[in-house]
This record gives sequence, structure tokens and C-alpha cells, in this order.
Amino acid sequence: MSWLWAIIVGLVLGVIARAILPGKQDIPLWLTAVFGILGSILGNAVAGWIGVEDTKGIDWIRHLLQLAGAVAVVALGD
Repeated sequence: MSWLWAIIVGLVLGVIARAILPGKQDIPLWLTAVFGILGSILGNAVAGWIGVEDTKGIDWIRHLLQLAGAVAVVALGD
């Protein structure tokens, strides 16, 4: 089940990252999901490095780092 969530979250983060980036990205939807998953993994790693991976309540900082990672990966991958 965690793989299913990773795909869903990766797709959502990838689509949001594409919307944030200016211009048109010429990558297919499946690659957007892959880039979103990679960005999410990158954001989780950064959150762990700075010590905000596990907080009480909603992990807003971790989620923003995941989105930033997805934006970076989509920008580099395009």
C-alpha cells in the first residue's frame, strides 16, 4: 500500500511542480509522477537532515521540502 501512496503523492507533487514552473514542460504524465516521487524522496531526505522529519500534527515543513524537491527534479528533468 505504501507504493500506491508514493505513486499518488508523486503524481500530485509532480503536477503541482509543473504548474509552479514557468513555461511548458514537454514530459509525459508518467514521467511527471516519477519526478514527483524522486522529489518527494529528496524532500524527505532534506527534512531528515535538518531534523524536521517527524513533528506533531501535520508536517508542513516536510511537505514544503517535498514540493521544493519535486520542483527541482521536474526543472532538471525537463
